[in-house]
Amino acid sequence: MSVLSLKHVKTYGMAERADHLEFDIRTQEGSPLLSHPHRHEHFQIKVGLAGEVEQTVGGSVRPFRRGYLGFVLPYRVHLVPHPPGSRFVMINFSQQFLRPDLAIDPLDLEEVDLLTFPELAPFVYQEYLDFCFDEVEFGVIESLLERLFEENARRGFCSLALMRSLLIQMICLVCKKYEAQILSLQSSQGQLGSQRDALQRLSRFLRANLGEKIALGDAANAVNLSPNYLAHLLKKETGKTFVELLTQRRLEHAIELLAHSTSRIEQIAHLCGFPDQAYFTRRFKVRYGRSPRDYRASVRQSQG
Repeated sequence: MSVLSLKHVKTYGMAERADHLEFDIRTQEGSPLLSHPHRHEHFQIKVGLAGEVEQTVGGSVRPFRRGYLGFVLPYRVHLVPHPPGSRFVMINFSQQFLRPDLAIDPLDLEEVDLLTFPELAPFVYQEYLDFCFDEVEFGVIESLLERLFEENARRGFCSLALMRSLLIQMICLVCKKYEAQILSLQSSQGQLGSQRDALQRLSRFLRANLGEKIALGDAANAVNLSPNYLAHLLKKETGKTFVELLTQRRLEHAIELLAHSTSRIEQIAHLCGFPDQAYFTRRFKVRYGRSPRDYRASVRQSQG
């Protein structure tokens, strides 16, 4: 398969592809497999256990078989075929779960300082490198996966912190083995293109004005683009309209406030730019499959 087309590509959320909103791990039997190019709002790692296929990630096609790990950034179009006999483990997790201190828009993740956030390196460079391990090395990966499965099933006191630790260990094993290639790629990256600059300016503008009424024209003026071109750029790069992207940013901010503040839900709705609590609750339930109140309760319960 050649480079994946962005046309008619569906974007999935954690609520659609996982049992938990922050972290989930499963085998290929754990959920209906996707046979079409797609993207999602969260991070994903696939670990090959059996079978030989090719994975298409963004603009490249790379091998995927036993001992290979595939890393997918949020909103990166990808597809891994699932022929009979193929087996893998799939790990989905949110940006907040991976790095709670990483306060950056998902669209900007490819431009972060990898010396500060080295865990992102395999995701950023998956289109350029094959991350594979021999049987001895892969035994360590499988041991970490086994412990992740156990802890995900237990979901007890400190489980989330332990799962995060195990996940980072696995990613760091990849970073350690491919350190030279990663650093070489990083040093050869050119300056940001004009389109990425525009998306970064848009992200900053939205973050600073989420509580206000924002129209496409306002955003276009802020990033020095025409409204028509900004709408085209967003659809091409994210698969979303401006309104869909704005609503997504507002809901993501709401998630943070629900989890890490004591503000009333009505206040959170206002701070995130929703006209009233009822509308906010409807949009939240459509996106996350539960009400803001239920989400806050589940977070507090998981934190003990």
